[in-house]
Amino acid sequence: MFLLERFQHNQSIIFIALDQDSVAVGFTQLYPAFSSVSVARIFILNDLFVVPAARRQGIASLLLRVAADFGRAVGAVRLTLSTAITNESAQSLYESEGWNRDNSFYVYHLPL
Repeated sequence: MFLLERFQHNQSIIFIALDQDSVAVGFTQLYPAFSSVSVARIFILNDLFVVPAARRQGIASLLLRVAADFGRAVGAVRLTLSTAITNESAQSLYESEGWNRDNSFYVYHLPL
């Protein structure tokens, strides 16, 4: 229900990777946001997932590129994501696709 509401209110964009049999093998999801400092649109890439059997085939890279192409097409100035400090394989993927690690800021969360 949560995701359906996001789609109905244009609060989320999702890209789905299909295999040759039209079976979903991965997806990425973007949430629109705005940067008051940049005075521009940004997107938060909140999810990137590829089914284990389809990993190491370039699907995650393709999804990242599609998300970036979409962001550029709609005039966004950046995509932002976060990943676990221990998730070195994801970090390697992001960096190979041109993403830059932020070494200037810490991220904090306030549980509600």
